[in-house]
Amino acid sequence: MKAEDKLKNWVLFAGLSLIWGSSFILMKIGLNALTAYQVASLRILSAGVLLLPVAVKKARLATVDKLPVILISGLLGSFFPAFLFCIAETRINSALVGILNALTPVFTVLFGITFFSTLVGAKKILGVLIGFTGLCLLVLGKGVPELSYLSYAFLVVLATVCYGLNTNVVNRYLKNVKSLEIASLAFGMLILPSLLILFFTGFFSMDFSVRSLQISVFASCVLGAFGTAIASIMYYLLIKSSGTIFTSMVTYAIPIVAIGWGTLSNEPVIIWEVICLVIILAGVALTAKS
Repeated sequence: MKAEDKLKNWVLFAGLSLIWGSSFILMKIGLNALTAYQVASLRILSAGVLLLPVAVKKARLATVDKLPVILISGLLGSFFPAFLFCIAETRINSALVGILNALTPVFTVLFGITFFSTLVGAKKILGVLIGFTGLCLLVLGKGVPELSYLSYAFLVVLATVCYGLNTNVVNRYLKNVKSLEIASLAFGMLILPSLLILFFTGFFSMDFSVRSLQISVFASCVLGAFGTAIASIMYYLLIKSSGTIFTSMVTYAIPIVAIGWGTLSNEPVIIWEVICLVIILAGVALTAKS
């Protein structure tokens, strides 16, 4: 791989880590005045509206046989996880979410080997395990996560299953479809179900003059524009350029972003966190090189 390609991959990786690492903040703000179903629907709807002009243009060029796969990718990679994470965030703490979200690379490897005949080298598997170990140590260093509401924790696991499947689906069946085409068509097809959910949850009858509601709606729309639409395009680009496993390891970098936000808020960084972050980055680097 050329040096410029490696640099592009790391830039995409860092950008995705920053965007997705910041998404949980926006999700929490959205949940202040909206239900989990409304936040998730607004997220998908705003992404679809943003990319709708592109979707209209790309629909004329898209091959019919690829549309079902693109829809499946949109459902697995964005639609279902958006609802699963929002519902889970109403009951479980972010520490547990952080550990469970890091199962994404594990499921990516398992599904790749089991169902997609993907050849995975020992170094890549080792990199996944090292990164996961570092993340667990980082989160556990802050105390044992609250284990009540286990059914809600399972929702996060289910979301990572969706992510793992989607990464392999894109890599196998949409390799030759442009990233912008995948994202725009997927979210374009998800506009209608998002509108229906908002309608049946009473969103359009709410009092939008309330300041807290305005803030929650704005946060959910920003989440959709950046954390879903733009991030999805970057995600598809990274899969095509670097492969499934390296892309899935973005979930390991999310705690790094969280610590970065904490540092900017004058929260102290302890030596244990630095050690754990080095372990995480070592796992990611090993995966990228192998």
